[in-house]
Amino acid sequence: MAMQAPVEQLAYVVLLDPTGTTRPDAMAVVDLDPASTTFAQVVGQTDMPNIGDELHHFGWNACSACLCPYAPHPHVERRYLVVPGINSSRIYIMDTKPDPKKPQIIRTIEPEEIFKRTGYASPHTTHCGPEGIYVSALGDPDGGGPGGIFMLDHESFDVLGRWEIDRGPQHLHYDFWWHLGFDTMITSEWGTPNMVRRGLDPEALLAGKYGNSMHIWDLRRRKHLKKLELGPEQQMVLELRPAHNPTRPWGFVGVVVSLKDLSASVWMWFLEKGEWQIKKVIEIPAEPADPALLPPLLKGFGAVPPLITDINLSLDDKTLYVSCWGTGEFLQYDVSDPHNPRKTGSVHLGGIVRKAAHPAQQDRPLGGGPQMVEISRDGRRVYFTNSLYAPWDEQFYPEGFDGWMVKLDVPADGQGMSLDPRFLLDFEKGLRGHQIRLQGGDSSSDSYCYP
Repeated sequence: MAMQAPVEQLAYVVLLDPTGTTRPDAMAVVDLDPASTTFAQVVGQTDMPNIGDELHHFGWNACSACLCPYAPHPHVERRYLVVPGINSSRIYIMDTKPDPKKPQIIRTIEPEEIFKRTGYASPHTTHCGPEGIYVSALGDPDGGGPGGIFMLDHESFDVLGRWEIDRGPQHLHYDFWWHLGFDTMITSEWGTPNMVRRGLDPEALLAGKYGNSMHIWDLRRRKHLKKLELGPEQQMVLELRPAHNPTRPWGFVGVVVSLKDLSASVWMWFLEKGEWQIKKVIEIPAEPADPALLPPLLKGFGAVPPLITDINLSLDDKTLYVSCWGTGEFLQYDVSDPHNPRKTGSVHLGGIVRKAAHPAQQDRPLGGGPQMVEISRDGRRVYFTNSLYAPWDEQFYPEGFDGWMVKLDVPADGQGMSLDPRFLLDFEKGLRGHQIRLQGGDSSSDSYCYP
């Protein structure tokens, strides 16, 4: 039913000021209607009231999880965007209903409220759950750990408190998702605020101090069950994408880099004979490069790491997309058999060395690379932006870059993809796009209790 929903007409995209000091971040509204005279243009923009938020992974207040039988909230309307600032620890609530092209800030949750009620800081990702809105946080107000999850009320947006009852060995935190049909939450690991907000720490990376594990939780009892270790050489276990069908207890996670050879990888977690397990199913090698073309951080390696910074899974659980922010490659895999992904498509845009151009402007080298990716509910359109996180952008692309967004078209069978030559959107000068949400929902907004 979700795949048969109306085609998206608008996208909401957070825009950040990479300096963190010049101007406020913003929420842009992008026209996605090919028949519109403003197709592929920003048709609305709401600036934040503060400077230095670094808006990050925002989400809707309500989704299909509100229909789950054990904690139903069928009266909750999908109209508010919950928008966290990873640097400021501030959360904005934005109402899209009065005018979808002009989201209004109706509440600001100040950092002091979050600190007091949860003990957490640096909110990162939001998801709507059956009994409230879940928000992940990277660490504590002093910049250390542990990171974790806290809850907001569905309707009032009041901060309810920390989610975990028993966190076990979990210390680092990044993303989270769940298998509602199995009462299971999955979390991943990046680093504490002090490990990420000044950029990648090379010494910490080479010492293997960034995240290298996933954690399995009892969702209803809020207790840690199992730690799945990927190996000390696997650093920064980031985006989680569980199967959408609630009868399928498996999913994929992207790993940014291997200390062994600078490769990146995608791993599959799955439930087999009552035990949660994990295995590598995709490996993408680094590309040799002239050290003169590399940023200082990489010159000694003589290679460009792929740097998998985002992945996304189509709503039918058949197609996986992988962003390689370092090499500028965007990959498509058939995962009809999730244990054996099959590569079905590849495009290049940007990249540290390649700087691949878009068909719309073939003589223009592009900076940045494929990053935050979103898929339409029917799986026929894919969108992505090119900024990761301001201090990391500066390290890997020290010459700087403009913020852009593109669209790809996918055939009905999900095999292959092509860049839309009409869609190369340049954001306002000095602003870079990050997370994308599609009006009405998308492939990473919702979780389902019914197949």
